[in-house]
Amino acid sequence: MKHSFYDVKEKKKVEAEVTEKVTYGKAGNERYAFKAKTTDGRNLTAFVGKATWDKASI
Repeated sequence: MKHSFYDVKEKKKVEAEVTEKVTYGKAGNERYAFKAKTTDGRNLTAFVGKATWDKASI
């Protein structure tokens, strides 16, 4: 699945293949995110809503 990420080094949005779904925070106060890697190996993270996170099949 592809998703849009903001690449801080390139200072622009990029499309990348999502490698995993992660959650941050304590129970009841979670934040949902997608992780990916750029072609040169840097990590990308995009925070998304719970509905988008639940729909994603990874």
